[in-house]
Amino acid sequence: MTGTGTEWWRTAVIYQIYPRSFADANGDGMGDLAGIQSRLPQLRDLGVDAVWLSPFYTSPQRDAGYDVADYCDVDPLFGDLDDFDAMQQAAHDLGIRVIIDIVPNHSSSDHVWFQEALRAAPGSDARARYMFRDGLGATGELPPNNWESVFGGRAWTRITEADGTPGQWYLHLFDSTQPDLDWENPWVREQFRSVLRFWLDRGVDGFRVDVAHGMIKAAGLPDYTPPAEGGSMGGGSATLEPNISAEPPVTPPYWAQDGVHEIYRDWHAVLAEYPGDRVLAAEAWVDPLTEVAKWVRPDEMHQAFNFAYLETPWNAPMLRRVIDDSLAAFSGVGAPSTWVLSNHDVVRHASRLALGAENLQGHGIGPNTPGLPDTVVGLRRARAASSLMLSLPGSSYLYQGEELGLPEVIDLPDSAREDPTWFRTKGERYGRDGCRVPIPWEAAAPSYGFGTSSKSWLPQPAEWAGLARDQQAGVEGSTLELYTLALRLRREFALGVGSVDWLPGFPPEVVAFRSGGVTVIANTGDASVTLPVGDVLLSSETLTGRTLPGDTTVWLRS
Repeated sequence: MTGTGTEWWRTAVIYQIYPRSFADANGDGMGDLAGIQSRLPQLRDLGVDAVWLSPFYTSPQRDAGYDVADYCDVDPLFGDLDDFDAMQQAAHDLGIRVIIDIVPNHSSSDHVWFQEALRAAPGSDARARYMFRDGLGATGELPPNNWESVFGGRAWTRITEADGTPGQWYLHLFDSTQPDLDWENPWVREQFRSVLRFWLDRGVDGFRVDVAHGMIKAAGLPDYTPPAEGGSMGGGSATLEPNISAEPPVTPPYWAQDGVHEIYRDWHAVLAEYPGDRVLAAEAWVDPLTEVAKWVRPDEMHQAFNFAYLETPWNAPMLRRVIDDSLAAFSGVGAPSTWVLSNHDVVRHASRLALGAENLQGHGIGPNTPGLPDTVVGLRRARAASSLMLSLPGSSYLYQGEELGLPEVIDLPDSAREDPTWFRTKGERYGRDGCRVPIPWEAAAPSYGFGTSSKSWLPQPAEWAGLARDQQAGVEGSTLELYTLALRLRREFALGVGSVDWLPGFPPEVVAFRSGGVTVIANTGDASVTLPVGDVLLSSETLTGRTLPGDTTVWLRS
């Protein structure tokens, strides 16, 4: 493990596991905790420092587990608490730390807290756990404001009271089965302190906090219409042009309110009760980076995902700018920068980096999307982009399957889709299923080694066979071997605690810098450039002589 002393998370490479789609031990077509445990040795061989698990809690699975019905138990789909303990112990034995998701903005509508609220009267303590409000209009027939759900449609649903009459409305920034909790309520805050301690007592090394910029809403819940080019989660844009300027945009009344920071200062104190540098990582879609840095001030969270970096196109001037801005913003509060290119909510970067701006990365892509990516160009850019990212100082996040070069699955049949975005927009947005297809391990095995049968909860494409792990392991030049080498060299040259010293004399299409004993050069253009003197440590593509072709990254010994 990187940084086995204090603050290991500052330089860690953290691998996201989406439990549904990682490995299936019982053959039911759904990934599970025992399956994760069985594949941990391969992650040790890859060289990661920690894993982050997306939700495995008890849930009706209407939003793939991000609708939690019990925060302190395992859904039978994935096993039970004993399976979690066994998986975590196996990870720790291999030197891999375990971070788990926590979903505090909303619960499932099946949660006992919400069911009690439905049965209770308006104004009751049970109702006060959630964002219930009276409607507008003569009979309360209109929602309390004009807010729209991230998944499409309005963000309010009206209930029928126990006596059969039309009743109050409740807020759900996501699906109607995901009611927002009221974090102004001290009772809610105490429940989540207990949830944190439950898992910390079991030995988890930290939490990735879902929608960490949510939870607190502006007083009075004022109407708000987001800009057409804005990202649905509050940061970035629909044109893949991130806002990394010094001036923040108008803050929506349901995102990034100052009150969230009090919550994380409280959580920081809870984690400080435990040994071993337990961590909080924020999913905070906030612009600009100087605003994101507020989540990682010394008494709050430890990391925040760098979505400005994820949303930056394969463009050297923009990359140089976002790298500079990231290092300045995060170091300004004493935190490490993080770097990420893919996750369970966005189009995989092996496809996204070959897309035009007309494709909205937050909405997914499908067979009817115009301007579909060139798979060869996409993979070449993905390998180059990953090689650049893994050379940067700080902590990097990998999403399962990117080490295999997996592209977005575009041709999923409509009948197989499960993302609420697809249903709430009546098929106008493809949603996130394409990046969540179960990953391939063995080319000749049923479900490509994902499970012991041919079942998989989302259908796997035929091209998964050629990308399976067993087809890449030990094969020179494969994407798996590129990642494995990058992680080994990253440790060997201590790039996680390195620096970015920009090198002059290169064309504008080139990102070039020195970090310790390594020179990193990424060519985002079409024309080849001449390489300086230095032994080649790593190259995302095969080199001919001392020239670096387009869409290629190289590491040289300085």
